Amino acid sequence: MRTRALIRLAVILSVAGLTTAALAASADDFKAALAKAEAANKQAGALKNQWTTTKDALKAAKKAADGGKFDEAVAHANQAEALAKASIAQAEAEKTAWTAAVVR
Repeated sequence: MRTRALIRLAVILSVAGLTTAALAASADDFKAALAKAEAANKQAGALKNQWTTTKDALKAAKKAADGGKFDEAVAHANQAEALAKASIAQAEAEKTAWTAAVVR
């Protein structure tokens, strides 16, 4: 149940990122968005809860940027950041939620 809520949060945040990316993005915009996404993904890695979808979104962002499609690249980077933040939220929630599953 919590996973669905986290995925919903990730989708909402990525849609919010897409709307802000509607303005013409530059290489600098992409670099800033990528840096934020990679930082969030690194934090998720430190919690040992990186999602594979985050890695895929980062890869798509870099591929779009290499093709000069910075609007698309920023959108993918924002999606990757949202997914990484959702994985961080999941890890934080699971720190205490596991106790409810323990048979007493």
